[in-house]
Amino acid sequence: MKAIRCAALAASLAVSPAFAQDASYPEPERGTYVIENFEFETGEVLPEMNVSYLTIGDPANPPVLITHGTTGQAQSMLGDAFAGNLYGPGQPLDASKYYLILVDAIGAGQSSKPSDGLRADFPEQTLMDMVNAQKMLLEDHMGIDRLHVKIGFSMGGMLTWTWLTEYPDFMDGGVPIASLPGPMAGRNWMMRRMVIDAVRDDPAWMEGNYEEQPPMLRYMSAWFGIATSNGNLRLQEIGATRADADAFVDERKAQQKVGDANDVMYMWNASRNFDPTPKLGDITADVLVLLSQDDERNPVELPMLEENMAKIPNAEVYIVPEDAETRGHGTTYKASYYADVLAEFMAGLPNAPE
Repeated sequence: MKAIRCAALAASLAVSPAFAQDASYPEPERGTYVIENFEFETGEVLPEMNVSYLTIGDPANPPVLITHGTTGQAQSMLGDAFAGNLYGPGQPLDASKYYLILVDAIGAGQSSKPSDGLRADFPEQTLMDMVNAQKMLLEDHMGIDRLHVKIGFSMGGMLTWTWLTEYPDFMDGGVPIASLPGPMAGRNWMMRRMVIDAVRDDPAWMEGNYEEQPPMLRYMSAWFGIATSNGNLRLQEIGATRADADAFVDERKAQQKVGDANDVMYMWNASRNFDPTPKLGDITADVLVLLSQDDERNPVELPMLEENMAKIPNAEVYIVPEDAETRGHGTTYKASYYADVLAEFMAGLPNAPE
């Protein structure tokens, strides 16, 4: 493993002119692949699994698979903070040089999910199920038998670890963002369990056959967001007094958007058996891990970071320092913090386009 790098504070805040925000990339195109008789890790079978995806660029270019976070979808990886700093001309994932593939994970976006009709009878998906569906999409539908890079944010980072360890020869490089190379455990899982249990213990839940969205879904979604995606320094500044803090909570509760409760709870639970640790030594691709100092779900001070990264043959960690503008777990969604580091990594990969 290469040394763990933490940017100098001033440097981390600067946006390099070469990687300034730029949304001038080709219009995404939507597609759907139907997998017949898809078997889940549980052994359950769905007769038709819809896998929805977006593509950007020329299919002849090196393919890059991009995956979203737990409550996101492919569309969320088109936000200006992420795509605007990565997909444009001269940027690290320049859509004129790479073929970008953004997939709706099982349970999200326009891919198959509980709210399509099965509700609580929908099989409980895992991250391995998502990766297998994505692999079928690439190989069977798109004719892609090797990725240039697999990159993903949050749950998408866990999917990247899963790709790297389960199918190590399938890609030149992997970039897990906001995801530690270790098991779903500790505070990260404890808080997810609190969300899942609070919603499923709500009397309005009715074993997933609710008539209206359970009220606890909105409260717990707001709580989890405040607790894990805002940053200590930023929250202290926003809530410098109790009145200010109360106003922020009231605003978040009022503005909190929630989806279907079954969909959301299935997605929170999908990471329950995530643990790449036993196979980290099997990784053959080059790896760049992007983390933030203030990530409440993935604390960089945990010993697992250095211990487990040491098991990976060719890997590097870059940590974005905390300041009053960073947003905890959400910090690394803002790609300007690390665009230059990612560009350097991409340039050094095998089979990198000129």
